[in-house]
Amino acid sequence: QVQVMESGGGSVQAGESLTLSCGISGKVFSANAAGWYRQPPGKQRELVAAISAGGRKTYADSVKGRFTIPGDNAKNTVYLQMNSLKPDDTTVNYCTVGGFQENIYYPKSRWGQGNKVTVSS
Repeated sequence: QVQVMESGGGSVQAGESLTLSCGISGKVFSANAAGWYRQPPGKQRELVAAISAGGRKTYADSVKGRFTIPGDNAKNTVYLQMNSLKPDDTTVNYCTVGGFQENIYYPKSRWGQGNKVTVSS
């Protein structure tokens, strides 16, 4: 099983930035990518951003131009850099390990506790 350790959540004001970190450990079989999901209160879970081992990246339309998902292979860590945060970004964020199929990310790891991001207007 793959274990992820998430950190970086917190409360910020609209327009500010916040970076989430996801450390990955354990044996990975077929997974070759990682992705961040979020589930705002009362909403369904959605993919925010994902990155493959080869550097392919994808972003949700709602965060394009504001969020980036850099990775550090040496540290087995994936980040979610969130800029120009909006109140609509208030949510719980989850880090996963998975893979890409025809440019679509599919999670394969277990769902963790996630971390809370609160954006005030």
